[in-house]
Amino acid sequence: MKLVCFAVKEEAPAFRKLAGPHAGVATLVTGMGRRNAESAVRHFLARQPAELVLTCGFAGGLHPELAPGTVVFETTDTDLAARLAGAGAKPAKIFCADRVAVTVADKQALRQTTGADAVEMESAAIQNVCRELKIPCATVRVISDAAAEDLPLDFNRLYRRDMSLDGGKLALTIAQAPWKIPALMRLQKRCQFAAERLADVLLRVI
Repeated sequence: MKLVCFAVKEEAPAFRKLAGPHAGVATLVTGMGRRNAESAVRHFLARQPAELVLTCGFAGGLHPELAPGTVVFETTDTDLAARLAGAGAKPAKIFCADRVAVTVADKQALRQTTGADAVEMESAAIQNVCRELKIPCATVRVISDAAAEDLPLDFNRLYRRDMSLDGGKLALTIAQAPWKIPALMRLQKRCQFAAERLADVLLRVI
């Protein structure tokens, strides 16, 4: 059985649609952040062993040449790396952060301090679990926002302590800044495109 993990439900539908009832493949939405990711994956693997784990979803670009929709990967498994490269993904250094990189300045600082090409919030925890259990694992992420652009909202202010999105805070923030709605809609459309690109690569690998 192959396990494909996503942090939030918005990242998963494109893959689920393409994969359909693919034999031997399970999809798991872990929740955002390292703690949620580790807990969800450990619980799943305790009930059902896996021969491969892919930790997937959106990532912020840190390398200036990574455009939205670019699929990147990181793994220590050479066979898996070859398969991902053959499917169209690019090898990259991916940093697992504790918060969303919202501004260009945030991204530049991460690039300078870590040397990473992209940033996300779950994969290091999942990679650690797989290393412990000796399960081949790869981080496969798609760039949703480029290094040279700010996100339309500071999403870090909109999450509860358990890293779930507070819908009330989101609605209030948008009501207080309605001029940001077009940028949010553009981001949503771009994320849908990015999720489709990611799903296409994943389907070639599983």
